[in-house]
Amino acid sequence: MLKFNPLKQEEKKCYNALNKENIEFIMNRYSRVNRWVIADMIRRSRYHYPDKTAIIYDNKSMTYTEMEDECNRLANALLDAGIKKYDRVAILAGNTIHHVLTWLACCKAGAVYLAINYLLSGNDISFCINHSESKLFIVEDVFSDLIKDILNDIPCVKTLIKSNPGAGKPAADDRFIDFDHWYKKYPAKEPDTTLNISDPCQMTYTSGTESRPKGVIIGNQALIAEYMGSIIDGDFNDEDINVNALPIYHCAQRDVFMNPIFWLGGTNVLIKPDIGDILKKISDYKATMFFAPPTVWIGLLRHPDFHKNDLSSLKKCYYGASIMPVEILKEIMEKFPKAKIYNYYGQTELAPYHTILKAKDAKVKLGSAGMGGLNMETRLEDDKCNPLYKPGITGEICGRGPHAMMMYFKDPKKTEEAMKGGWFHSGDIGIMDQDRYIKVV
Repeated sequence: MLKFNPLKQEEKKCYNALNKENIEFIMNRYSRVNRWVIADMIRRSRYHYPDKTAIIYDNKSMTYTEMEDECNRLANALLDAGIKKYDRVAILAGNTIHHVLTWLACCKAGAVYLAINYLLSGNDISFCINHSESKLFIVEDVFSDLIKDILNDIPCVKTLIKSNPGAGKPAADDRFIDFDHWYKKYPAKEPDTTLNISDPCQMTYTSGTESRPKGVIIGNQALIAEYMGSIIDGDFNDEDINVNALPIYHCAQRDVFMNPIFWLGGTNVLIKPDIGDILKKISDYKATMFFAPPTVWIGLLRHPDFHKNDLSSLKKCYYGASIMPVEILKEIMEKFPKAKIYNYYGQTELAPYHTILKAKDAKVKLGSAGMGGLNMETRLEDDKCNPLYKPGITGEICGRGPHAMMMYFKDPKKTEEAMKGGWFHSGDIGIMDQDRYIKVV
């Protein structure tokens, strides 16, 4: 039980006036009572749905009670390994249970989670680790060859963990500690950490098309606002079964779909990005929702087993990440006549959901990226940051709202450029119609 130290005489005065110092004292003292942070998401879902299946992976499953216990063990392991508040914990892994637990445990420990794109080269991975100053690095066994030549080039890393889900054996490389052998010995008691909605909790590196990747810092506030928007605009509910086929190192799959479903108390299914397996898992688990970019939707529609699987449970089809060809969109509507169709558009820097084309507009606004989401505003600007309101004129797509990043880590110049004029500048070009719907061009 949390115990408060007795109030000092001068502290009692904080209750008598509203000013910055008094409010900070009150908020810190009662932060465990009224805090709103990602770390508490799974515990609250456990409270509402203790015995409900939270996650399915490798033909296994965990209830919300079991998953929160594992998250607490892992969070305690991170703290015992010397991870302090805001320290970066990097992970290079696919869609595994270890990956999901790591994300949630970082939130509970107050660490900043960094998921690394496994399509990067070894040199780029080394850059991300060193630039972020990550202190602990978790590597899924299948990516061992990818990082074997950089282990001596990441001096900031103090602890190396090898993840081999389901193997039940220690890591062969003595530089690594085995994930399961490491964290399973710790208690399932929730760690006593001081957390705040303003805390950073996630770091993602952009693709780096211009130069080196930029480290985007996202906080609890941005993610909570983004999850809320995803849930309401995307019509998620606690009975949803969501198949996660895209890599969860990517914020679209992780933060627009997987995490909001955990928050609601729905069920997430983790699978590898194989077209045939996607069809089978949707059928086997009676999935109600599925997100994919256009290339994957095309692969599903063209797969020889498409008609061999019962996909009638799918009530909501989501797409994004690139422009969907109109003829493919029409085909999805034809093949899934009872399903609602949604288009999400966004940027890593906006956590990442920016605009949505809702199901009610899917047919009348074909090819559109929709309007700013629940908590977002969207507008077009010219090259002098002037707003463009006239329909049919092209301009840079800009957005503002609580989804926005904190900063590009160690890059004040690019942060200032991106945030100029009080709006985030996406770099994408769009056209706005008479109804203020955006089309990306």
